[in-house]
Amino acid sequence: MVIMEKNLSTSMNAKIIGSGKESVVLAHGYGTDQSVWEKILPHLAQNYRVLVFDWCFSGSVNDLSLFDPDKYSSLEAFADDLSALMDEMNLTSSVFIGHSMSGMVGCFSSIKRPDLFKKLILLGPSPRYLNAEDYEGGFEKAEVEQMFSNIASNFYAWAPGFAGLVVDARDTLSVDKFGKLLGRMRPEVALSLAKTIFCCDYRDVLEKVQVPCTVVQTSNDIVVPISVGYYMQKKIKGKTTVEIIEADGHFPQLTAHQLLLDVLDRVLGFGF
Repeated sequence: MVIMEKNLSTSMNAKIIGSGKESVVLAHGYGTDQSVWEKILPHLAQNYRVLVFDWCFSGSVNDLSLFDPDKYSSLEAFADDLSALMDEMNLTSSVFIGHSMSGMVGCFSSIKRPDLFKKLILLGPSPRYLNAEDYEGGFEKAEVEQMFSNIASNFYAWAPGFAGLVVDARDTLSVDKFGKLLGRMRPEVALSLAKTIFCCDYRDVLEKVQVPCTVVQTSNDIVVPISVGYYMQKKIKGKTTVEIIEADGHFPQLTAHQLLLDVLDRVLGFGF
């Protein structure tokens, strides 16, 4: 663990792009790497120093020993990595933009280290993916168990099919991109992390988040229903707004990047 922290930025392929007085941190979600931000990065880099990196589970990370399934059985471990990485890169009071699972990673990190963030922008986040008696998470237990079974039995057949479900199917280039990125994960890592994500319940964490938040969701996302965004708005202590993008799928940074940039410009106070 100590060795990893000594040079976290190298092992996570971290780099800062752009210039400006303020910084933005882009954190990708399950099955992708930093290339998922390529359509919005040039725009953000005009005004900010933008940190991009690859999480240790990504197929783009060279050191296969970095992902420890026991350590990363909770998203809190990713929050610790994020805090350590930002310390190494000398970033504080940053705007955090986290996609999918990274939304809750940012929440955890902001609770532990409020000095690191002045705002959280959570893109398709969820504190719990399973439906409960008083909560619509989007999935029944049997559905996620079937998904785990499919990953375990034939990951390389499952990956492109899953991509077609969660990315706007009309954007075939983006479906293909996510399918290929997902397929670069090691199957055992993909399964372990899927269990960490889809079996989580972090609803009680939300009330500890004091940083101002913007939750951004598409109008039709099979992974996260719109109701989750409003649930998070109600529970998070920091001032929280919800922005709905009229688009399909879980990856607006790929399939509706201009609509996402419009929201980001508004939220960040820029009028390009």
